[in-house]
Amino acid sequence: MKILRYLAQGQPRLGILEGDTVYQAEGDLFGTLRKGAQVGPIDQQTVLPPVTPSKIVAIGLNYAAHVTENNPNREVPTEPVIFMKPQTALIGQGAAIELPDTNRTDCEAEFCIVMGKEAYRVSEDEALSYVLGYTCGNDVSERVQQRKDGQWVRAKGYNTFAPMGPVIETELNPNNLDIQSRQNGEIRQHSNTSNMIFKPAFLVSFISNVMTLLPGDVIMTGTPEGVWQLQPGDTCEVVIEGIGTLRNPVVMRE
Repeated sequence: MKILRYLAQGQPRLGILEGDTVYQAEGDLFGTLRKGAQVGPIDQQTVLPPVTPSKIVAIGLNYAAHVTENNPNREVPTEPVIFMKPQTALIGQGAAIELPDTNRTDCEAEFCIVMGKEAYRVSEDEALSYVLGYTCGNDVSERVQQRKDGQWVRAKGYNTFAPMGPVIETELNPNNLDIQSRQNGEIRQHSNTSNMIFKPAFLVSFISNVMTLLPGDVIMTGTPEGVWQLQPGDTCEVVIEGIGTLRNPVVMRE
């Protein structure tokens, strides 16, 4: 099932996407959902981020080729590198990524895990049973500030720096999916989730042994090699097999 949130009469609504058509969703996002009345084509809807998480937990350096692409001597992590992005960074399909300055700001295509149940100290074997589904994400990153600060909160925490969506796919094997980013239609990143150093089930278990993951929380699982600089006027796309395409224009912040 592909679940999304859209705007209707100024209010967020849950929907189910079948093909290119949105239907009303009846029930509970974290319980049982049923398809209701037809809403209309998805390209005629204002699509919101698919969840409102209490926290976005992000993983750095989770593809070996990305770890070493700018520094051949950089060591591959032996444990996941965890940081956080604020909820206020979230935007949905079609909303603009706003560049805060003229420094280098990059697109980072990411496969995202959406939690469906509260998880604390869960085992790797049980971890995926706590997951609602999966979505596309973009860990937008301002590089000058990232290098200057030595940690990543400011550089990755600006408003609009966490595009997510357009849907949550609930029926998907996360371990072997094509992942791409595109700049104005041109492929810039291209890899597969099978190339992750730390796999989705391990990440859910590892993070849940640090903090309680709540329903709707999102884990961004890291980006593959080929990160690229966003420019005003670009259309940035994150494309993940089985989920769809997250598409956002790029502008300078006013």
